[in-house]
Parts: sequence; C-alpha cells; structure tokens
Amino acid sequence: MLENINLKKRLSREEYKRIVPGLQLRLYDLEKACWDNAVPTLIIFEGWDASGKGTTIAALTQRLDPRGFKLYPITAPRTYEQQRPWLWRFWLKVPNRGEMVIFDHSWYGRVLEERVEGTIPEKSWRQAFRDIVEFERMLADDGTVILKFFLHIRKKEQSRRFEMIEADPLEAWRVTKADWARHKKYGEYLAATEEMLELTESEYAPWTIVEATSKSHTRRKVFEALISAVEKNLGPKAPPRIEVSAEASKDAELRAAMESLAGGGR
Repeated sequence: MLENINLKKRLSREEYKRIVPGLQLRLYDLEKACWDNAVPTLIIFEGWDASGKGTTIAALTQRLDPRGFKLYPITAPRTYEQQRPWLWRFWLKVPNRGEMVIFDHSWYGRVLEERVEGTIPEKSWRQAFRDIVEFERMLADDGTVILKFFLHIRKKEQSRRFEMIEADPLEAWRVTKADWARHKKYGEYLAATEEMLELTESEYAPWTIVEATSKSHTRRKVFEALISAVEKNLGPKAPPRIEVSAEASKDAELRAAMESLAGGGR
C-alpha cells in the first residue's frame, strides 16, 4: 500500500504562502464553532521519524486560540502507568466538549514501536488492534470528530533528513542512536504500519496518508483534511467562509520567513 504512494507531490513555498492565511483563518473559525457547539475534536499524528510531524503541528496551531486546544506529545508509558490498563493514560487526555486535542504519537505506538522493538508480547499488540477500534468507536459515538494522519517518507529521504539535522551543531542532538536503529528496521516498521492502517481504518476514524516529502504539501493536505472533516460534522452550524485580506497574506509571508530562519522540524 504505502510503497505505491506518490511521494513526489509538491507545493511551492510561494503557493503555500498564498493559501495558508485562508486555511489558518478557516481553522480558527471552526475551532470557535466547535467550542460554541460543544463538539470535541481529536487529531492524531503518526509517521516516520523526521517526517515533519512537529513542524506540521506548529503550523496547524499557529493561529488557533490556545484556550481551545491541547497538545500531547506521547512517549513510552511510565512505571505507574504500566500498572493500569494500557489505554488508561489516553482516556485521561481525550477532548472535553468543544475542545480540540492533538496527539503527537498516540496509542498506535502499541502496534508500531512496541510491536517492532519487541517490548511487549505478540498477544498484547494483537489484542491492541481490537482495543483501539473499540476505543475510537466509543469516542465517535459520543460525538468526537476523529482524524488520523500518517506522514509518509521513503527510507532514503529519512536518512537524508537525519544527516542534514546532524550536520547542524545546534540541531544534532535531535537525532539519536535509537532513531538510526529504527531507520535500519524501516522494512519491519513499513509492514507493521500497513497492517495498522488496514486493521484500524474506519468510517468514524479514518486514516489520511500524507505524502510528506514536501513540507508545504504536507501542511496543506493536513489543513484541508481537517477543515473538511470539521465542516462536515458541523453541517449548517459551520460559520461562513471569509475572504483573507492582503494584510493577512503579508503577515503569513513574514511568519514563513521567520520559520525559514529557524530551520525545519521533525
């Protein structure tokens, strides 16, 4: 499946700078509408190391009202969390009514990293597929809008990005031995990812595979998928679209320049 994805899709920075103000404004308006109508939204980001999850999330939240969303970067479970049902720590982070919650990694680590690295028995990660489907179904039945993004890049592109980050003395710390170790297991992670996508795809919690070679294309696709899903859920309660002013476009160009000076992210 993933091997057949066209990863050559691109969007020029000029085109991205032209359209991003409208996307950010629209998402801001929808965030407010979800708050006013008590609609919870859950957004999951999975993908390869160095595929751009962090910078995509930063662009997504740059113009949102911080009172209306929460961001959770997920790491390995702590000791006390391992003493409870494995989804317990995620239940504590699901969105309140009207709130938007973003997961940078999520419960899918159970069927990806924990599976491939062999930190849990096969019985546990196989059981996790059913647990995940039931978990997401309960949230959807309770009115939560669920979007799941997988940012996809080739093994060669991942290696190139690792080397580029390591070449910068101020950024080299971000690439670890563990990152390179996972890189060597790219094929195993690819097989696990394809099974994950197949077994956890659903109408109420669909996956969007994002071609992440071009950062501009990545961000536009995420924006548009999220906006479309929230508009569909709100229906007639969705606010009307507003034309973006020239001042907003100039502001976007300034922020893009600042982002370029700051460098890329993972």
